[in-house]
Amino acid sequence: MGKHTPIQLTTEQRTELERLIRTGDAPTRTDTRARILLLSDRSQGQKRTDQEVADAVLCSKSTVVNVRRRFLSGGLASALYDKGWPGAKPKFTGDVEATLTMLACSDPPEGAARWTLRLLADKMVELGYVDSISHVTVREILKKRAQALAGEVRVHRQAFGKLCGQDGRRLGRIPTTV
Repeated sequence: MGKHTPIQLTTEQRTELERLIRTGDAPTRTDTRARILLLSDRSQGQKRTDQEVADAVLCSKSTVVNVRRRFLSGGLASALYDKGWPGAKPKFTGDVEATLTMLACSDPPEGAARWTLRLLADKMVELGYVDSISHVTVREILKKRAQALAGEVRVHRQAFGKLCGQDGRRLGRIPTTV
């Protein structure tokens, strides 16, 4: 790496970091970075090595070096917070998934005995919920929703034919479609 460059925090920066730690509202990663900056500060007369700071904060030495480097190059906000993750935003939100599930549970269109994955995909585009969606994506969304529901409302038959819930208790009147 290069020569070690010490950091000098201003009184306002120290106050901000101490407030951030004291309130406890910040994510753990931000809290750890704030502690690293406070322990690395040379303005208070303390001269800790990177390894001592890392041991005190329970992180690696490279994390201390990276936080200090980010502080020196971009300031306090750059050292404390991530700038975001690359990649596209999710195309299908929870609302779109819920709409797809409701559509799949509704009556099929005229001329069809039941909903197919391709019919569902075409209907979602036709209704304007999405610009495009493949039948494979429809299957994955419905599979995910079905697995979530199965964890909540699992129904099984005991050996002698009674319908029981997940807790093993016998269920009341159940429609014959189950």
